[in-house]
Parts: sequence; C-alpha cells; structure tokens
Amino acid sequence: MPTILLADDHPDIRQALTIRLERSGFTVVPASNGLEVIEAATAATPALILMDLNMPDLDGIETTLRLRQQEKLTHVPIIALTAYALPGDQHRALTAGCDDFHAKPFDFERLLEQINSLITARKQV
Repeated sequence: MPTILLADDHPDIRQALTIRLERSGFTVVPASNGLEVIEAATAATPALILMDLNMPDLDGIETTLRLRQQEKLTHVPIIALTAYALPGDQHRALTAGCDDFHAKPFDFERLLEQINSLITARKQV
C-alpha cells in the first residue's frame, strides 16, 4: 500500500480525500500546514505528496522548495492543489518543484490518474 502525504489546512477536505484515497488502496498521512509536511515527509518518505498551495505557517510553494533541498525527498512526486487557481499558480508550483497541478474542486478520477501515473513513473526511475 503506497503512502500519500496529504497536506491541506481544511479538516473537511483532508477527511474527504483521506476516505477516498484509502478506499483506493492508499495509506494516508495527513498534515495541516507546511511545517507538519516537512516533519512527516522526513520521518517516513511517502510515495507521493498532495500539497495544498495555500496553508498557514509555510505555504505549499515554500514547503515544496524546502522538501526539494532534502536529498531523500528530491524524487518524491508532488501534486500541487489549490482552490484559488490564479494565472501563474501552475507555473509557480511547477517551478518550485511540483510534478503536477490540480485545481479544486477535485475531479477525483483525474486526481487518481495523476497519482498513479506519478507513482508508477517514480518506480521506473
């Protein structure tokens, strides 16, 4: 069972996504802010990180930049998530080191395809 680190500051979003991801065969580690993401990711390297861009303490961009500085986390796929997709958000996220981008509200089937594709590609490296 691959582990997904789910970073989102809204408890209802974390809970809903956790339920759907667990039903899809994943183990989910929740985080509510960037500091928790860094702590959880370094404690147990996840197969993938779902990174909300708008979080307290450290936003998703800064958190991604910090994760990419850690050698053991360099190749962990990160999908940026945002409810407020502004022009340039996708470019900023990809430039920071995210591997893909998904705007809220979620198209769960598309998100699941992105997750599976990135995890499979990582295994082939």
